Amino acid sequence: MNEKKLVEALKKKENWAYELLYREFAPKIGSIAKSYLNTDDVDDVVQDVFVRIFKGIKKFRGDSKLSTWIYRIAVNVCKDYLQKYKKRNEFLTDFQESDNEDEIYIQPQARENVLEEVLRSITAEKVQEALEKLSPEDRLLIKLRDIDGLSYEEIASVLQKPVGTVKSRLHYARKRLGKLLKEGERVER
Repeated sequence: MNEKKLVEALKKKENWAYELLYREFAPKIGSIAKSYLNTDDVDDVVQDVFVRIFKGIKKFRGDSKLSTWIYRIAVNVCKDYLQKYKKRNEFLTDFQESDNEDEIYIQPQARENVLEEVLRSITAEKVQEALEKLSPEDRLLIKLRDIDGLSYEEIASVLQKPVGTVKSRLHYARKRLGKLLKEGERVER
């Protein structure tokens, strides 16, 4: 689907466009929310993000990609939720494992032998455990770049940070993740 046509349909409040946008972005927004917040809040965040999208779509000028605009809204909503928690001293960052296929573990295209699948699953579990130990910002950077495939420029736009800062922080986030994965290997041996 052409992004420009989708935006025009959203501005005209066509139901099919809303449904398509929700199917495409709800899992991704949920994944961002999980990297920031307690899993109990994920559905609320997704709902709040879509309310903001639907209310604000008329203001979307197309200066960035639609996905970048949506990710920026999602990050801002998550930050709003974090502020609420800080005010109530209930700051929780429980990064739960999910059945959502958009997250860390991706099913192999072709069914290979069971041993290889088990090894993949164990590896994905170790990566998930290591990700849980990272800060919400580190998890988000890794998710946006390495899982969702956003460019550095798109991530910079989403986070409203300079591209150089994004590259630097992502570099150090990956280093911290690598260190955690290596530490996990040493513990098991």
